[in-house]
Order: sequence, then C-alpha cells, then structure tokens
Amino acid sequence: MKIISKNKDFMMNEEIRAKEIRVIGDDGEQLGILLTKDALNLAEEKEMDLVVISPNATPPVCKIMDFGKYVYEQQKKEKEAKKKQKVINIKEIRLSATIEDHDITIKSNNARKFLLDGDKVKVTVRFRGREIENSKVGHKILNSFVEKLGDDCVVEKPAKQEGRNMILILAPKRA
Repeated sequence: MKIISKNKDFMMNEEIRAKEIRVIGDDGEQLGILLTKDALNLAEEKEMDLVVISPNATPPVCKIMDFGKYVYEQQKKEKEAKKKQKVINIKEIRLSATIEDHDITIKSNNARKFLLDGDKVKVTVRFRGREIENSKVGHKILNSFVEKLGDDCVVEKPAKQEGRNMILILAPKRA
C-alpha cells in the first residue's frame, strides 16, 4: 500500500472517503466512474498515486498521477514566475522650499536614474517654520522638477500637501 499524503492541499490514495469517483488516467483519458478501491488498485498497478483534483464535484474527480513529480513541476513553475517578477521600490528625493535651480537639476538626474531602473520616485518638498504659509512655492518647485525629467516619467499621484511636506509620486514611463 502507498503512504498516506502529508500534503494538506490534496487528498490522495487512502485519504479518499467517497465510495465512487470519476477517474482520469495518467494520460488524461477519462476512465469513467469507478469504485474507489478499484481506482486505487488501478493506480497501484501503474505505481502512481490517485489524487483528488475536484473534491466538490459529484462524484469527486480524481486523477492517476505521479504526485511527487507533480509537486516538483508546480514548484518549478512558481520559481520561474518569481524570477520574472520585478519588485518595484519607491525611492525618495527630498527638496527644500529654498532649493536653487542647479540643485533641482542634479536631483532630477538622480530621479531619472531611479525611473530608468524601474523604481517609483517620491519627491518631497519640506517646509520649515513660516515657509509653509506660501505653499505655491512648493508647487512651483515640483513642477520645475517634473519638467526637467521630461518624458521619462508619469505623474502617478499629483502634488499634495501633507502636514509640513508636499509630496508628488512619479512612476516610470512604460514603453
């Protein structure tokens, strides 16, 4: 007899409690509705496992397969999918309300590098003391910053005042 599965996601072999099940062969062919013990014997003859793939159907649908190989293939697919994923980070660039034009150019060049790497950029203008009373300066600075970046970015979240900071979020332009 085969070992009872320790995998919580699938019921297999002796764990199957239904009297009758719909069986799919290891080659994908429908074998019809069989008694569970007959299906188990058939799977055992082929030295494979009987795995429930649709427990809510009436009768439950089971497939004869090599369960170890199936789990290995699934893990392999998940690994490939993870490799293809790109993690997007948010980089922050801080500016002050009294920043000079040349400094904006330097910071925008840094932001361009981040955007070309596929990261998002959070641009923050910090106001100190009474600078906060003239928030139009913050808008002017952020607009100048976005103009210097040109077509390398998309404004994802427009400039918004949050406490003593004005925040703008930029995303890389999709090709």
